[in-house]
Amino acid sequence: MRFWISAAIALALDQHTKHVVAKDLVLGESRIAIPHVLYWTYVQNHRGAFGLFGSQAWLLVGMAVAVLALFWFAFREAAMQSALVRVAFGAIVGGAIGNIVDRFHYGYVIDFIDLRWWPVFNVADSCITIGVALLVLSSIARERTAGASPARET
Repeated sequence: MRFWISAAIALALDQHTKHVVAKDLVLGESRIAIPHVLYWTYVQNHRGAFGLFGSQAWLLVGMAVAVLALFWFAFREAAMQSALVRVAFGAIVGGAIGNIVDRFHYGYVIDFIDLRWWPVFNVADSCITIGVALLVLSSIARERTAGASPARET
């Protein structure tokens, strides 16, 4: 259940924020959210992450599905045992679906979170990044737990 809830929250937040940006900002417009730190800048991303992989929507959607499948096979056992892994994977899936919806609906992804020192991104990208970070942390914690052995008596 946690998987579905986190996926739905990620997807809903992503689509809502993109809708607000597309409605309230003109393409290329930038507004200050936190001076010298955070800006809202409306960008239409026709390419993949960091401008990679061209602008062919079907290729980008196919790659997203392939990466999701790889994550699922890599973490399916951990997901059965860990609520954190289910939430993390839900965030990744919800974010990926958010960007896939954009590609099918618009032919591009709406990006708007602008730090000025990093490419402009969106809530879906943030959910994917946070989900991957949680999976990495969970893996490290599992390895440490598995590597810990009970103290020996001498």
